Amino acid sequence: MIRKTVWIVGLFASVMVATLLLSAASPRSAAKAAEPTTAEVKVDNFSFGPATLAVAVGTTVTWTNRDDIPHTIVSNDKVFKSKVLDTDEKFSFTFTKAGTYPYFCSIHPKMTGSVVVQ
Repeated sequence: MIRKTVWIVGLFASVMVATLLLSAASPRSAAKAAEPTTAEVKVDNFSFGPATLAVAVGTTVTWTNRDDIPHTIVSNDKVFKSKVLDTDEKFSFTFTKAGTYPYFCSIHPKMTGSVVVQ
């Protein structure tokens, strides 16, 4: 009887250890940790919203033109530059280095914004 109890306890412990190891290494948990971060900026009424966006390194920012007229997104130091975006068109850029990235619309240079990457 004692042998059977020891065997059952040993089997139960082995199953628990295997379950914990498998759950820690499951693709689902790894995918959660590796999910890319995204952020959005809306282009509307001759402005960028939000005007200043703070994101982590590795974040992909997507600008969407919600205005009735074309706009561009161009960084001051030419790190990124969109084509002319018509209504509902999008432009995305992934920030791989920390820093402050001021940008503007080359068609309407008074339209400015910045992305702060930390």
